[in-house]
Amino acid sequence: MAERETVNSASSGPRPALDVERRAIRRVTRRIIPVLVFGYLLAYLDRVNLSFAALQMNKALHLSSTDFGFAAGLFFVTYCLLELPSNLALHKWGARKWLSRIMFTWGLVAIGAAFVTGPKTFYAERLLLGAAEAGFYPGILFYLTLWFPARYRAQMIGYFLCAIPLGGIFGGPAASFLLGLHALGLAGWQWLFIIEGVPTVILAPILWVYLQDRPQDADWLPAAEKTWLAAQLASDTPPVPPGGALRGLAALANAKVALLALLYFSNVSLVTGITFFLPQIIKSFGLSVGQVGYVAAIPSLVALAGIIYWGRRSDAKGERYGHTAAANALAGLSLLAAMALHDPVLRIAAISVSLAATIATTVPFWAIPGTFLSGAAAAGGIGAISALGIFAGFIGPSFIGFMKDLTGDYRAGFEVLAAFAVLMSLVFYLAGRRHTLVAAIASV
Repeated sequence: MAERETVNSASSGPRPALDVERRAIRRVTRRIIPVLVFGYLLAYLDRVNLSFAALQMNKALHLSSTDFGFAAGLFFVTYCLLELPSNLALHKWGARKWLSRIMFTWGLVAIGAAFVTGPKTFYAERLLLGAAEAGFYPGILFYLTLWFPARYRAQMIGYFLCAIPLGGIFGGPAASFLLGLHALGLAGWQWLFIIEGVPTVILAPILWVYLQDRPQDADWLPAAEKTWLAAQLASDTPPVPPGGALRGLAALANAKVALLALLYFSNVSLVTGITFFLPQIIKSFGLSVGQVGYVAAIPSLVALAGIIYWGRRSDAKGERYGHTAAANALAGLSLLAAMALHDPVLRIAAISVSLAATIATTVPFWAIPGTFLSGAAAAGGIGAISALGIFAGFIGPSFIGFMKDLTGDYRAGFEVLAAFAVLMSLVFYLAGRRHTLVAAIASV
């Protein structure tokens, strides 16, 4: 912020630099953000597809709520195990090649979900899909640190994460429509996986050609803008830890990394729980499959506005820890309220706030690692945070499905996860205040 004020206070000289900054950020944003958003939109459609396919698939494959929740969570087991190696491979081989490879393999496996025949093959398919997609999300987060200076990252992460609510907005109605498609001996839930998996395979080679690994490789970026961007990124990059520290799971021994991973664990447990079970909750209101798709899009519309606003606010304030903790706490409290409400309209309203806050949490959250990690350490640290956090994707759905079969209701499972998120938000906020205080004393 001080840098911007200095630039604006001068009447000459700094103005061209400001123009170069604006042009560079605008050009890079327009070049890479849309394709990254579209890529992650395709990834998130898998979550949407699975949640809607359950409306037909569970009966066809004789799956209980526990079976479905367990299968949904299995994706995150192999995803978690291969997350860190994948991110380190991305750093070694380059984002262009590695992200394209991820998209191609996960697209093929996603299509294969249409041909599972029972619980065992469904479990195997989910494990394969997690292995194929591992590293895509943290890989893109790391990729953004190579292109955007620190003061722009929360906003750019917010734009990127718009893919999540967009997946809900367009994926829900599309899934409802495809569930009604029965042709060539395939049921609607099978066509759902096939038709929404094909674009991923097609986008993979496009990503290979379109992306560049670093600004220095971008022939579409003018020399002045390339020079400015390289200088800004260099000044924002923290020193690499001595001896290659924070590479591998050893990164979790770092107190900051461990704290981020625990907060992310609570956050992922909420977003996966809501995503995988929302259509079934809405269906319990007595709505048709077609109506479920449109009602399920409401929380995503609210989330779309929330994450854009929260990312811009975090950048404008230059604050990350408080914004992260506040949003995650609101997510947990709203979900607790949703479980206590019985009126369908009020319950959907509360779930909408919870989903918006859950996704908004990750916008300032993922701007934090780049403030103390760089290079391979950043790839390893982000991968470690994501790996531990994403394991909640297995715990959350499995626990909710188990509690549903045990109690006959989703509420108990959601209430436990929501309460844990509130607790972790408080811990994270207090730790963030201590971090800010120590940094302020050190700067005196």
